[in-house]
Amino acid sequence: MAPAHFLNHLAVKRPKCYNNLAEFKEKLIVKKQPINQQIKAPQVLLIDHENNNLGLTDTAKALQMAKDVKLDLVMVSSGKDAPVAKILDYGKFCYQQKKRQGTSAKSVLKEVKLRPNVGESDYGVRIRRAEEWLSKGDSVRFQVRLRGREHQHRDRANELLQRIINDLGQIAKVQSFDQRALMLQVVPA
Repeated sequence: MAPAHFLNHLAVKRPKCYNNLAEFKEKLIVKKQPINQQIKAPQVLLIDHENNNLGLTDTAKALQMAKDVKLDLVMVSSGKDAPVAKILDYGKFCYQQKKRQGTSAKSVLKEVKLRPNVGESDYGVRIRRAEEWLSKGDSVRFQVRLRGREHQHRDRANELLQRIINDLGQIAKVQSFDQRALMLQVVPA
């Protein structure tokens, strides 16, 4: 029999079950911006579908304006006095937000590991790959790994890192260079 503290680690949190699909969709929408009838404020600062600021408007009137142009009334931000609401296509708005989150969450640090006695062709391949990454806007970290007797020749590893700096000098600038840890990080110039 396993001890009780071990069994606690095996316990899996189950997601909350919803009674029906409508309840699930409503919970999803509530986590995002309130739209149409979900806006409870009596008045909103309204921006129409052509980005014209219409000022303080009754929510009912704003909803009617949104229905007239067959779009949604979306609360963009909740202000102190009145929330800011915009007339727009809610599906398109959600898509653009998701797209923005995807680009901002993308990893921008690439890593290249080398040995001090790397061959010319391998070195060339790694430099070309680093140039591609730098042209895309990513930063690149080079790390030289030493094993055994290679530690007696740390100067060769430092020379390799200096060579990388010289080869990438046109398209990159050095962000950090740690000679003790044999690490070099470059960012696009």
